[in-house]
Amino acid sequence: MPLIIVPTPVGNLEDMTLRGLRELREADVIACEDTRHTLQLLNHFEIKKPLVSCHEHNETARVEPLMARLAAGERVALVSDAGTPGLSDPGGIIVRAAMERGFPIDVLPGANALLPALLLSGIGMESFLFVGFLKGRQEEKRKRLEEMKNVRETLVFYMSPHRLLKELELMGGLLGDRRAALVREISKVHQETIRGTLLSFCDTMPEGKIRGEFVCVVEGAAEEKGDDNAWRDEALELARAGESTKNLANSLAIKYGIQKNVIKKFIIENCSREA
Repeated sequence: MPLIIVPTPVGNLEDMTLRGLRELREADVIACEDTRHTLQLLNHFEIKKPLVSCHEHNETARVEPLMARLAAGERVALVSDAGTPGLSDPGGIIVRAAMERGFPIDVLPGANALLPALLLSGIGMESFLFVGFLKGRQEEKRKRLEEMKNVRETLVFYMSPHRLLKELELMGGLLGDRRAALVREISKVHQETIRGTLLSFCDTMPEGKIRGEFVCVVEGAAEEKGDDNAWRDEALELARAGESTKNLANSLAIKYGIQKNVIKKFIIENCSREA
């Protein structure tokens, strides 16, 4: 029998699909991230099924028992606490194991935080790179961001509230102070989209806002210009017209994908020579 990947609501329970409910009702067992959380969902829709925990700390150990159930002809539904299993959630190990052993697999379309945030951001929706959570120690995160520095596609990150400001600062320092949007509490009562730039969030985000899970959508790297002097010429022209160095650095960094400190240094050095 098949393994069925069933997305569950990331916020509003009305986001649960009719097909998803049918699959949960027809399943012989439901493998879930947190049995207590999934039980609340099942109780809401009056579904009673056996639950097996399958989270990031025990997923590998659950492979054999779940494969044995599939081999015995049982129908196994796989869910996470919210969204689609395997998409920055547990489930990928189980799915790969079922594929390797030739069991039929089906994935239902449904809830996730990625696509709503991308559309709400209004930033480069045609092509994007889903990064998920930045993992590892600080140096590993820096290395990962360095690899994405020249990626032209929109970048989409999942971010936890307790690491939000530190990661925004790290991203702004390595990627440049790019245009970005923070979308929090998707499909919940307090859903909110905050637009700005990576480093501006560090200055403007009040403590009360840093609650719940965030999706951060970041503008891709600027297209390489055939004439590298374009931003330099514009910087000098506007500086001579009286525009402040700080404002110039902010606007040109976003427009050309150049780091603000590089622009500031160029303006200060060249304008001081002219003086």
